[in-house]
Amino acid sequence: ETASASPVILRVDPKGFYLYWTYQNKEMEILDITSIRDTRAGRFAKIPKCQKLREVFNLDYPHSTFLLKTLTVVSGPDMVDLTFHNFVSYKENVSKSWAEDIMAIVRNPLTYNASRYTFLEKILVKLKMQLNAEGKIPVRNIFQMFPADRKRVEGALSACHLPKGKNDAINPEDFPETVYKTFLMNLCPRPEIDEIFTSHHSKAKPYMTKEHLAKFINKKQRDSRLNDSLFPPARPEQVQSLIEKYEPSGINIQRGQLSPEGMVWFLCGPENNVIALDKLVLYQDMTQPLSHYFINSSHNTYLTAGQFSGISSPEMYRQTLLAGCRCVELDCWKGRPPDEEPIITHGFTMTTEILFKDAIEAIAESAFKTSLYPVILSFENHVDSPKQQAKMAEYCRTIFGDRLLTEPLEKYPLKSGVPLPSPKDLLGKILIKNKKNQSISGKRQSSLKKGRNVEPEIIEQPAPVDAQDTVWAGDVAEEEPEEEDEHLGNLDEEEIKKLQSDEGTAGLEVTAYEEMSSLVNYIQPIKFDSFEVSAQKNRSYVISSFTELKAYDLLTKFPVQFVEYNKRQMSRIYPKGTRMDSSNYMPQMFWNIGCQMVALNFQTMDVPMQQNMAVFEFNGQCGYLLKHEFLRRPDKQFDPFSVDRIDVVEASTLSILSGQFLSDRSVKTYVEVELFGLPRDTKRKYRTKLTSTANSINPVWKEEAFVFEKIMMPELASLKIAAWEEGGKFIGHRVIPIIALHSGYHHVCLRSESNMPLTMPALFVYLEIKDYVPDAWADLTIALSNPIKFFSLQDKRSSQLKD
Repeated sequence: ETASASPVILRVDPKGFYLYWTYQNKEMEILDITSIRDTRAGRFAKIPKCQKLREVFNLDYPHSTFLLKTLTVVSGPDMVDLTFHNFVSYKENVSKSWAEDIMAIVRNPLTYNASRYTFLEKILVKLKMQLNAEGKIPVRNIFQMFPADRKRVEGALSACHLPKGKNDAINPEDFPETVYKTFLMNLCPRPEIDEIFTSHHSKAKPYMTKEHLAKFINKKQRDSRLNDSLFPPARPEQVQSLIEKYEPSGINIQRGQLSPEGMVWFLCGPENNVIALDKLVLYQDMTQPLSHYFINSSHNTYLTAGQFSGISSPEMYRQTLLAGCRCVELDCWKGRPPDEEPIITHGFTMTTEILFKDAIEAIAESAFKTSLYPVILSFENHVDSPKQQAKMAEYCRTIFGDRLLTEPLEKYPLKSGVPLPSPKDLLGKILIKNKKNQSISGKRQSSLKKGRNVEPEIIEQPAPVDAQDTVWAGDVAEEEPEEEDEHLGNLDEEEIKKLQSDEGTAGLEVTAYEEMSSLVNYIQPIKFDSFEVSAQKNRSYVISSFTELKAYDLLTKFPVQFVEYNKRQMSRIYPKGTRMDSSNYMPQMFWNIGCQMVALNFQTMDVPMQQNMAVFEFNGQCGYLLKHEFLRRPDKQFDPFSVDRIDVVEASTLSILSGQFLSDRSVKTYVEVELFGLPRDTKRKYRTKLTSTANSINPVWKEEAFVFEKIMMPELASLKIAAWEEGGKFIGHRVIPIIALHSGYHHVCLRSESNMPLTMPALFVYLEIKDYVPDAWADLTIALSNPIKFFSLQDKRSSQLKD
């Protein structure tokens, strides 16, 4: 919390890479746009607590317009380690448009998934922003930007006829983009691209013609499975524009020729992005029942660290929702006198508490900033007080307002056999998952839903219900609330330990009193009985939660039944209680059987969370991914352990060719590649050898391609590529769904452990994705794809046999 304010000029550079502000003494602070997680204007912005600042801005003046002028920019390397920069404008409402415009750049899919050259361009833009008092680029800054090998930097500067002393400076006009490219080519030569170039151009000619380039694009950079009529191959006259864009030599451009250097920049350009950019935007059908989607879900959302002694924070609700999460968890406990404000904490641990109201306000502010699709609040309710539960319900109604779904939609009544509404039907709505007390009379339900205060009454027996709305035994906790309170009070340490070992405190939930119960509709939690009973009842609006251990046990014993269950209704999986360090389980095995809410600890950026973040970045980061039709259609049976009747099976080969700017130090490096998918997929994990020399600027690997011979269901699979220093220090990684990968030569720009784009490190790879063909069918495939070639080979063989 700062106690001072300084006049600054706030700007964004013309390319949209950096937010920066200049002080009156010309000092500058720079914030990478990709590090920005949120902007908050008006009443959501941070308000200074320091009395001196409050007086400066007339904050305590009754008619203060301060809130209309404030802007808070939230940035950080992950969801926990955050920095808040606070700005105040001279005019009202300027902050609101700044907040929106900054987030429009941050939310653009190309900000995170830019081409390799865009990331290299970011370095030049930053160097030209950080000028000395004479308006020149200090050479020292270039050394700091490329610290791995100073001698190589000096050599590259000399090759460009630029000064190389650490106290020297370069005139920005002497360092235009063309000179910067020459500098990079000298600092980071690309012999592996020269080899590719040599194998595709006219022998003894130092260039590629338009015809050669078109042939290279069609043969290497194009998906071989595409239909030529629907997706015509590149023609020589079309590639002239690429030569004009990437070839540094004007004479070559006139002649329609591409040099090896032009080839480097072409392979760094957006035309060769490893990602299918059309998959990053919202492209899936959003009109199917909720149970047909994977839903980005969080466990114990309020925690910033461990499960036993971590700090709780309302900010975590904002950060998870901003990251595209659509299901957050609230562990609610009774507040102490005199305020009796319900709290959120992890029961029976030393984690800190936050007010329930603060969490609800944080959710209301951030729920629909990243995605407009529905948000599910998963309550683990331990508030054994009708008065405090009524207070919770009132906060939900007043703070969420119309966004809270309190009544089922007319088209989707809560009846057996009726499917759930779709994400599109529930746009902008907040749904509550909380125990539902089935024994509240209809009149009381309707008055509660309208938000009227109703005096608690003791119901002697359940009111009569329609046959369609039969209350099944086992749906509701059998104990009366009083007995349950008593039961809670009588828990000894052993029982508490037992509950925490697997289920955590979920097994200690109390009965829902009327006010909270009335807010529950499409997501009614019940204790799981069996797959047979669930199928018999056929109620889409009923959900069961399973610890990872229970879910694993069920999926190994009853995989087909679990898949069928998840077609009809939703399941939520959560980490076992013994994960006190907030580590995560791999979500893949539960996605493989169609579990919708695979809840993870968002504060821990381990491999499971990295996979979750990467997969849900697609489909517009909306938090919903449509499941494969085998996991949706009632006429298709699916067993993830014995997938024989799959329509599309793919094969993939991946060659790790080289790396660029992998580390700040001169070290040996290696790369690991792993496939996440179905159990029957072939070999999943590979690793390159350690580089022979300590070169992190442009290491090259000359190794056999990694072969993934059979990927059973590409829609469920993703590929992880990670670079490491010798000794196991993490450099960067990338996880990409198989269906979003492009074949060909590509630069893979790496991400940090928390999935943030890294500017410098990249890997250059060759990727080939094609349909899997069993050996027995190889001849038939060749015959179908090229009959003339096949029959001429047959004729050759038969004539050889005759001879």
